[in-house]
Amino acid sequence: MLSKDIGIDLGTANVLIHVKGRGVVLDEPSVVAIESETKKVLAVGEEARRMVGRTPGNIIAIRPLREGVIADFDITEMMLKYFINKVGGKKWYNHPRVLICAPTNITSVEQKAIREAAERCGARDVYLQEEPKAAAIGAGMDIFQPSGNMVVDIGGGTTDVAVLSMGDIVTSSSIKIAGDKFDSAIMKYIKSKYKLLIGERTSENIKIQIATVFDDRNETMDIRGRDMVTGLPLTITIHSREIQEALAEPVSAIVAAAKSVLERTPPELAADIIDRGVILTGGGALLHGIDQLLAEELKVPVLIAEDPMSCVVRGTGIMLDNLDKVSKIKI
Repeated sequence: MLSKDIGIDLGTANVLIHVKGRGVVLDEPSVVAIESETKKVLAVGEEARRMVGRTPGNIIAIRPLREGVIADFDITEMMLKYFINKVGGKKWYNHPRVLICAPTNITSVEQKAIREAAERCGARDVYLQEEPKAAAIGAGMDIFQPSGNMVVDIGGGTTDVAVLSMGDIVTSSSIKIAGDKFDSAIMKYIKSKYKLLIGERTSENIKIQIATVFDDRNETMDIRGRDMVTGLPLTITIHSREIQEALAEPVSAIVAAAKSVLERTPPELAADIIDRGVILTGGGALLHGIDQLLAEELKVPVLIAEDPMSCVVRGTGIMLDNLDKVSKIKI
């Protein structure tokens, strides 16, 4: 059997894998549960995510990727090995070629860490590609024409903004503010306003169910946590407008990054973007009102890609079909 090419969206929140000829075969949270003393892996992916904030002292649920890069090398390697084996890696006689997506401004040390993790998982050749380029391709944009395309990819750890033309990035920006920072901003707000401690899972549920960054959502939600004054469990009701207030700071940083990229874009390409609009990808694109807010601030149309969370991995799939053309990106 010939080796199969694999595309990996190595995300802070989720890992998605595309196998050439089979499509997207895996979409799991980037979480590993280990026993603290023996370092034995107990669970990976969705099973481990369910343990976050709910484990006894001898078990730790770790997210080995932080802000778009590898924070814990050994755990990342274990996680990648597990996922590659899960999608059939053990059956391949030859080592596969692997294309991995990473944020635009990662350092050469961080690139080396990603490459080594993939090589130790059995990869024959490792290619690295910029996330916004893969996201734009996966969202159906034709970035190989001489015209401007702008993509804002809001992931779990980083937000990547890029203007692309002729198959490459013209101007870009990558900031370490995205879904995780939204969660921590909600936790911080509820802690300071209500003196209530909530966990990551609760914060994420609030973000998904009632959060907004524009003025047209009017919903409430009961949340439970630990009262910092009494130390006892407490239930409170929060409103969408409060979450809008909580998210104001991280969202304004994303708007500022998008503006800075537009300001550095050549005028002809900027004119194309007014016609074509900006495409939002990544899980953060699902945050209620983010498209309306960006459209108002940037003064250009803003559209959410179809199935924004899988745009990057779909883009890697298209690149895998043309891997020889993108071989210059091998690291």
